[in-house]
Amino acid sequence: MAHGGRSETVRARPMALHLRSAGRDMRCRCVSARPGDRHLEALFTSTAVVALAEIGDKTQLLAIVLATRFKRPMPIVLGILFATLANHFLAALVGEQAASLLDGRWFRYVVAASFIAMAAWTLVPDTFDEEEAKPARFGAFLTTLIAFFLVEMGDKTQIATIALGARFQSVLPVMAGTTLGMLIANVPAVFLGNALIKRVPLSTVRIVAASLFLGIGLWLLAQTAGIV
Repeated sequence: MAHGGRSETVRARPMALHLRSAGRDMRCRCVSARPGDRHLEALFTSTAVVALAEIGDKTQLLAIVLATRFKRPMPIVLGILFATLANHFLAALVGEQAASLLDGRWFRYVVAASFIAMAAWTLVPDTFDEEEAKPARFGAFLTTLIAFFLVEMGDKTQIATIALGARFQSVLPVMAGTTLGMLIANVPAVFLGNALIKRVPLSTVRIVAASLFLGIGLWLLAQTAGIV
């Protein structure tokens, strides 16, 4: 009986070790999956926020002006793409670095407040001066590249990208999402021009975009305060 008991114990130990090892493997897989989930959240949130915020924005109006002037959609779309990648990479990097250097509860409150402020700003209709589309002597691609990069400086979609970079602390998914959002909003504007602006209920889009900014801000505020 004693030998039998020891034998059972010996056989049980490898099983217990196997189960503990399997448990550790499962925990490792779960932990390793979390960054990917966070990156997807950053990508999808950034895409939605910027695609909505860009509707009726001055950079979308710029896209329509350039499309009307040059009547060459593809170089304009490529100019928008590369200008946005460069601008939003820098913006997301600023947000990510600020979050790394200034990490603390007070900074998370600042980021939350910035989203709430963006909600109010989104409700204000944008205007665009056609002089900002110059210089035209460089051709469709270079004019779009330069004009889009400069007009985007200080624009609400750039400020939103900085806030998203600080919120998610992940440069590439935020940059990819905001760039995709800009293309979703601006490519139809390049091909359809003013007809798109006339067909889209801008006031409704602004309210939806503002609600999204407000929701992110309030959620981050609640998280920082420990309510959720």
